[in-house]
Amino acid sequence: RIFNRRAKTKLFSKSGSVPRNISQMARLFTAALFAFVPARVQPFTPAISSRLYSASTSLEMTKRVLVPIADGSEEIETSCITDTLTRCGAEVTVASVMPGQLTCKMSRGLKVMADIPIEEAVNSDWDLVVLPGGMPGATHLRDCKTLSEILEKQVNGGKKYGAICAAPAVVLAEKGFAASGSTCYPAPHFREKLDNPTDEAVAVTGQLTTSKGPGTAIKFALELGEQLFGKEVRDKIEKEMLV
Repeated sequence: RIFNRRAKTKLFSKSGSVPRNISQMARLFTAALFAFVPARVQPFTPAISSRLYSASTSLEMTKRVLVPIADGSEEIETSCITDTLTRCGAEVTVASVMPGQLTCKMSRGLKVMADIPIEEAVNSDWDLVVLPGGMPGATHLRDCKTLSEILEKQVNGGKKYGAICAAPAVVLAEKGFAASGSTCYPAPHFREKLDNPTDEAVAVTGQLTTSKGPGTAIKFALELGEQLFGKEVRDKIEKEMLV
């Protein structure tokens, strides 16, 4: 049966006369109208290609964050960045730089499905672009021409961008986007690519924020969350995450 049981509602009184009360008439008409609505009709919900969660953040306040990934990207860093910034209230979109594939096999074998290919991100405006590390993931990010275009637009536009682990050295330094005093994974062959690298777990140098690796990824993401939403939001998320 596709009709609601309300179809049995009577439009007339027992005497067969039309109801005298107009409001009663309206109620009966409404009941009759809904009688012809299929009981199992579900509301249409459009698919979205990003994640957004915040009970306190309105759509008008939403910050848009792009997280590019590749085969060999570091999964802990990717997860910490996307999860923490989503908790803060950001609309986070994960984009694959691998040609023709959304699913990326991360550095330790975990498979992560991106929301979109990187080509779909190039014409959008981003409040923040964040690069996870991992090898050879960082190499794939470095070699992606579309991502290079996005980063150049971000840097020249004075907008925020970040990188962690191998990415500051392998991606940003080799493209001239790394600032003096940045940090990265503490391996000599990475650090030598940076100008005056710091030993800080998280380094903020103007519009760029960098960090060392998996163990500093949550602190890195919380710093980015504070930059986007303020210290009050950071403190709240930090407490909820038991950091």
